[in-house]
Formats: sequence, structure tokens, C-alpha cells
Amino acid sequence: MTLQQLKYIITLDQERHFARAAELCAITQPGLTIQLKNLEEEIGVKIFDRSRVPLTPTPIGEEIIEKAKKVLRETESIQNLVINKKNDLQGTLNIGIIPTLSPYLVPLFIRQLEQTLPKMKFVIRESSTGELMNSLETGRIDVAIMSTPTGNANLREFPLFHEPFIAYLHPNHPALKEKTYQLREQDKLELLLLQEEYCFNAQLLDICSKGKKKNHERFMYDINSIETLKNLVRASLGFAVVPWLSVMSEWQNGFCKVFKEPVPVREISLVVSDSFTRKLLLEKLSDVIWKSLPEALKENRKYKRIRWNDSPYFMKVVEEFKEGKSR
Repeated sequence: MTLQQLKYIITLDQERHFARAAELCAITQPGLTIQLKNLEEEIGVKIFDRSRVPLTPTPIGEEIIEKAKKVLRETESIQNLVINKKNDLQGTLNIGIIPTLSPYLVPLFIRQLEQTLPKMKFVIRESSTGELMNSLETGRIDVAIMSTPTGNANLREFPLFHEPFIAYLHPNHPALKEKTYQLREQDKLELLLLQEEYCFNAQLLDICSKGKKKNHERFMYDINSIETLKNLVRASLGFAVVPWLSVMSEWQNGFCKVFKEPVPVREISLVVSDSFTRKLLLEKLSDVIWKSLPEALKENRKYKRIRWNDSPYFMKVVEEFKEGKSR
């Protein structure tokens, strides 16, 4: 049994498809099949049921895969421990970030990060919350910048800041005349959302529906861009709630309104696997991001944190991610 074989079965579980897994592992499909067969013969059990489509782990295979993830995390922690002890801030850092944050936050800190850590190479990947959590557990990324808490016991979270949600209103909205925004029943009906896989939706529905059942499917657009949402609002096609950073340069256009206190916010954190040991690197990254933030985000205000994993829509997000993985 080798570490490489463990990586193979983890990737197979992730993709549930031999061809896709082989491509990710940089191995031929026959080669991957042989490696899996060799491992199964060595331990004397079947890890995957090949008769089912998509490929499905056997009951004992599921346990083996979970153990394999732990082994790889511990192996990585040994490597990171040595690097950390040497204070050797070099190598590659794979950073994942949610799409509702990436286009607004990354440009603020990336240049300063390169200057602060000149020996480091940074690879930034934009992915949904579910994909980021999976990538952290499987070691495909080192750190994620995302909304928390995740509710995942295998991950560690280090809060960075609280980002307020802002009401984005069309030109004829009556609340534009008010100093602050207070939710109206009509706005609940006109709420525009992103693709359902996003934890962002769960937060918005917590803000706007207050736990009441509402039929929002009529207003679901198959898009994943906050900029598209804002354009739809400007065309008077709905109402949107957007993160503060996405409108930080738009306050003069008249579409933005701060919520009446307590202002709803999302907690943004650095998230790593429970085996991550490069403490100094994490501290440097946290410091650079904090210093890059606009001063308005550092002010103390009366906030109401929206915990997306407490939302009634959270399990739906998780289940849809799992279903997508099995296709």
C-alpha cells in the first residue's frame, strides 16, 4: 500500500468516474484500474462497486477512503511541520475562494502578498463552498477564504472580518429616499438569487424569509455572477442583497442602501484542514488581507451574523453538491 494509491482512491471517490479521476491523477485509465486492483488484492476487500453507475464505494470502501484522507492529512502535516520549524516561507500555496468574494477581495491583497512572501508561488482557485471544503479535506488546496462557520469538524476556521450585506435597489424603489433599508414583503417576492449551489443563497434567504416558506423558484436565474444580479436590478427586474465589497465603489450611483441595525453580515475566514501546521504562513496571509481591507470594514458596528450552516437551506446545498459529485 502506497500514499499514491491512497490518493488514487480518494480521487476516484471524489469523481466517481475512472476517466476523470485518471486525468486528475495524471495517469492513464488502465494504469489507474491496475493500481486500484493491486490495492484491493493486497488488503483483500473491494473498495469500489464497479457494477454500479456512477462508480460507488462499498460500505467498507467508504471507511477505507475516510482513513486514507486522514493518512494523507497527517503526511502533509509532517511536511508542513518541518517547513514551519525552519520558518521557510517558500513553495506553493494553493488558495481557494468563494465566487461571491473572489473578484472583489483578491485584487485588494494579491500584490502585497507577493511582496510580503517573495519566495512563495500562489495558485488561486475559485470554487463553491462545498467544493472548497472537499478540496481542503483531500489536500487539493491548502487554505480557503470563505464564509463560515462551515460546520465541518475536519476543518479549522480563523475569522478575518465581517462583511455587511447591502440592499441593492432599482431606480424606482421607494426605500431609496430612506436613510437605511428595512425589508418589505414585496422585496421578498422579487429577491434575485444565484445558482442554488451557493451558500450565499442560504444567507440571503435567512435574511429575507425569516424562516417562512416562500416560493422563490419563479425568480431563480441560472447565473453565478453578482454583477449580473446588479444589472438585473438596475433594469428594474428585481431586488438583490449583495456583499459590501461588491459595491464599495458604487455608493454614488444611488442603488445601495445599508440595512437598518442590526446589520446582517457574513463572517469571512481563513479555513484549513485540521492537519495544517504552517502557522507562520497563515499569520502572514491573515495580516496581509486584514491590512488590505477598506477602513469601513474594520469599524465596530451592531452586526447580526448570518450563519449559513444554520440555515434551513444548508442541507439542500450540501445534498445538491453530493448529487453533483456522483454524476
